[in-house]
Amino acid sequence: MTTTVPITNQAYEQSLLRATKVNWKIEDIIGGDKRLDFTKRFLPEALAQVNQISCLNKAEKLILNQIRGHSYLHIFSLVEEFIVPCVINHVKTTGLEDIVATQALLHFAEEESKHIRLFRRFAEEFEIGFGSHCEGIGPIPDIANAVLGHRPLGVLLIILYIEWMTQYHYLASIRDNKSESLDPQFCSLLRNHWLEEAQHTTLDTLMVEQLVKELEPSEITAGLDDFFKLIEFLNSGLMMQVKLDLESLARATGRTFTTSEQQEIIAIQEQSYKWTFIGSGVSHAKFLEVFNQFGTTWQAQLLEVSKSYCS
Repeated sequence: MTTTVPITNQAYEQSLLRATKVNWKIEDIIGGDKRLDFTKRFLPEALAQVNQISCLNKAEKLILNQIRGHSYLHIFSLVEEFIVPCVINHVKTTGLEDIVATQALLHFAEEESKHIRLFRRFAEEFEIGFGSHCEGIGPIPDIANAVLGHRPLGVLLIILYIEWMTQYHYLASIRDNKSESLDPQFCSLLRNHWLEEAQHTTLDTLMVEQLVKELEPSEITAGLDDFFKLIEFLNSGLMMQVKLDLESLARATGRTFTTSEQQEIIAIQEQSYKWTFIGSGVSHAKFLEVFNQFGTTWQAQLLEVSKSYCS
């Protein structure tokens, strides 16, 4: 007698096998002689968007770019803080009947926990080398708990778009970037983060699919409502981060910005944050493939949201 392995089980098993092949360690990426180079930019211009700020000189644009690099890691560390418990909660519903799925998801949570440690390690290196303190939105546990207070479907969809956003950032503006002299250590972090997140997109898609099968139509509607509420919630945090970055820039440069200069920096950076952390994810073709299952009304709503964050 032969048995057929379900496609879902195969997907979990293949994802787990790919994940175990990556398997990097934090000490491979940062520490010892692997130091951040503060003579170079950390983020590509496509993500930081500092060049068009006319009130900043070249040195100040470099400093703001590095502040944006610090904030980039802070925000991803924050995101990982709600991904880990979300995945673990999903594992509880999977149980031991599908042991392959359970192992793959636990490995997913373990990798996300490793990312938190990695980002914190880089933050320590940044604090040592940058020369002044940079503030990030928080407290992180409070923000994570606020996200997790929403329905699981909404949270999983937020996580899924963020996973695809990570992929887009690395592939579109970092991997083959020959025109910008970016810090190799920072690029190494983003590359290794990208390698593991590539498996997470598969696993999060599987979690969304499983959850949708278990929910009543009214519960799916409630979850989708929460997804859009969470986008607004995350955007409010991003707008707070823009102002914190401006304060960090003033500290680092010793400069007092005029009202008009502040307005210019904030306006450009707000659009940058909207695109980098929301627009580039919710408009990703792979995310849309998953989201389109919910029908034309929800697709139209996502399109309107996408337009406001991609302009």
